[in-house]
Amino acid sequence: QVQLVESGGGLVQAGGSLRLSCVASGSTYTFVTMGWYRQTPGAQRESVAIISSHGSTNYADSVKGRFTISRDGAENTVYLQMNSLKPEDTAVYYCNAVNWNGRGYWGQGTRVTVSS
Repeated sequence: QVQLVESGGGLVQAGGSLRLSCVASGSTYTFVTMGWYRQTPGAQRESVAIISSHGSTNYADSVKGRFTISRDGAENTVYLQMNSLKPEDTAVYYCNAVNWNGRGYWGQGTRVTVSS
């Protein structure tokens, strides 16, 4: 059974940095894509950054130039380096992984709070 476990969230002041990690276990295949989404109360979950197995990346406009996604394909691990954090980045961040057959998996989420 595939499991995604996130870590690295916390409280940081505006302008600070955090690094999120997500380790996927239970799959014998490299995920086609891995990524990060975030959600605030009352809002839909939104895509933050996605990386393919080939290293192609896609970022939300709101985080371009500040966030960097990377992955260790061999370990099915994905990271999100978040710099120049803003209060509007405050959310629960979820790791997502999509398998070769299109099935998606989610982690339990890690909370990021950016104080002004």
